[in-house]
Amino acid sequence: MTRKVLLLLPGDGIGPEVVAQAERVLLAVDATQGSGLQLLRGRVGGAALDVDGCPLPMQTLEAVRGCDAVLLGAVGGPAWADVPRELRPEQGLLALRRELGLYINLRPAFLYPELVECSPLRDAAGLDLVLVRELAGGLYYGEPRGIRTVAGGREGYNTLRYHEREIERVAEYAFALARQRRGRLCSVDKANVLETMELWREVCGRVGLRYPDVALEHLYVDNAAMQMVLDPRRFDVMLADNLFGDVLSDLAGALCGSIGLLPSASLGGQAGLYEPVHGSAPDIAGQDRANPLACILSAALLLRHSLGNETLALQVEAAVQGVLRDGLLPVELGGNLGTAAMGDAVLERLCAG
Repeated sequence: MTRKVLLLLPGDGIGPEVVAQAERVLLAVDATQGSGLQLLRGRVGGAALDVDGCPLPMQTLEAVRGCDAVLLGAVGGPAWADVPRELRPEQGLLALRRELGLYINLRPAFLYPELVECSPLRDAAGLDLVLVRELAGGLYYGEPRGIRTVAGGREGYNTLRYHEREIERVAEYAFALARQRRGRLCSVDKANVLETMELWREVCGRVGLRYPDVALEHLYVDNAAMQMVLDPRRFDVMLADNLFGDVLSDLAGALCGSIGLLPSASLGGQAGLYEPVHGSAPDIAGQDRANPLACILSAALLLRHSLGNETLALQVEAAVQGVLRDGLLPVELGGNLGTAAMGDAVLERLCAG
């Protein structure tokens, strides 16, 4: 059996704490399969900047190029707010995505029945959607960009640019995913004011012709955000560009009761990148208060998409839901279990089958 090489990048803030719990889960499921996962570790973000002088050092890049999947904790924090933009921790993450050739970001948002009361919505039971975010283009990568001096002061500028091939490839993935789920796709844009989004809508409609069994809906991003609050259950798969997808996925996290429950998978390149959506949360770092469930669920996505083991992925997801069903909640959801204790609970459930 070919050994699978997984690279762990704990990163900054609560990243090391939540990755440690996900690592325990991966080692536990690997022990039951005897597949012999090889786990490597590296630095990224502020942790790398402090030691190596850049947010994505060469030794991490070399490890990335030889791995089958990457599990990342989080990057960033106020400690690095004043460093030059090109050295900020977030630049390490963007460069990592570029290095891996990733262009699909999956962000499933599922409201567990046990956590319905944690949602700010009165009636969100049954919320189950996947947001597909384009990850390699748009404002985050567009050139030219910068801050320049003009008459009367300074101006900042960014470029929103998409080639139709970039739109088509992520749309193909989103339509195929919708076909596997409930057969509905909502494409989010701002085609009424942005030419780039006009092209986005046109290409998505063209791809949709190849999927007659998938119902396609177009929504402007402002309306989509409103509809997510009014009736999030209407959505199955949502497709958005880099910026809109980033914003709407955080909204989905709030609807599910906590952004600390949302995993993500970045796909389409040489190896998948998996990370919780919640960020580095430096205000609680090192206090054993971080919720590790999003990172553990990200490990489940890793098992599914990079290791091709649907059975193990389902077992991990069932263990998380079983813990919640038992009323064992992390501190952020009103419970009394710290980071390590939540990891213990999931492992106990997992080993009990």
